[in-house]
Amino acid sequence: MSYNCVVLVKQVPDTKRITGKAMNDDGTVNRAALPAIFNPEDLNALELALQIKEQYGGTVTVVTMGLPAAAEILRESLYRGADRAVLVTDRRCAASDTLATSYILSGAVNKLDYDIVLCGRQAIDGDTAQVGPQLAEKLEITQISYVEELLELKDKTISVQRNIGNGWQKVRTKLPVLLTITGDANEPRVWAARKSMKYKNALAPIEVAQKVKVRDPDADKDTLKQLTDSEVKLLEDKGLLIDQWDLDFLGSDLSWCGRNGSPTKVHRIQSVVLAAKESKDVEPTAEAIDDMLHELIVDKTIA
Repeated sequence: MSYNCVVLVKQVPDTKRITGKAMNDDGTVNRAALPAIFNPEDLNALELALQIKEQYGGTVTVVTMGLPAAAEILRESLYRGADRAVLVTDRRCAASDTLATSYILSGAVNKLDYDIVLCGRQAIDGDTAQVGPQLAEKLEITQISYVEELLELKDKTISVQRNIGNGWQKVRTKLPVLLTITGDANEPRVWAARKSMKYKNALAPIEVAQKVKVRDPDADKDTLKQLTDSEVKLLEDKGLLIDQWDLDFLGSDLSWCGRNGSPTKVHRIQSVVLAAKESKDVEPTAEAIDDMLHELIVDKTIA
């Protein structure tokens, strides 16, 4: 029996390179000030979906919501083995918190045929771990969070092992289901050379429009549209078109999207770097560790 997987991925700022310009005055992240990367645990979610496809058959569709530049991680997903990529992009999505994001993504997932929805446990730019569970709630399907291992997938039933902090839990449920995947679940594969050569020219319509405008800066609006439509059709014929959806296509209620649908506001962000003023090497022996603990107790670092 085959299974269709939908994987939600996100392009995030590289939080290891936080600077003083990382936040806008209105409390939103200044994404232009930071390098953009594929959210790490979303790669684990994609890897698990690809493993399910290889073992049982089916398809893997990758969906992201973001700026046109987010199409880059969709291409990376195709390089790794995804069958289809969908970019949800719309200016009215700007400043969406987890509640608005999960609402918008639920509209996208409901446009697709799926048995299993997979997300990374959390995104490194927010660390809330909220979008996956909120999405499952809006889809009205079962959710299993903090998944570390797929144990069994048979007929319409899935069994997984999830991390519960101080131990593990084995869970079995009927499909459809949403899983959030931890970074310990697997080792994401590298790009496949043949697939990267095949999909390196894959583009979303908005990227085609930008490319045409750069190439023909003096063309009028109608000419630009004709040229764009022509190139989009060529990409579609070659199987290289990244699907692009907006809020109108999803039939979204705008009061639930963007800033209007986001009760959460970011007050500030900061990068905390822990630096020791002095250090001491401790030999990995029982005696050395006992001495270290004694010193820490004497100077009241620990009780």
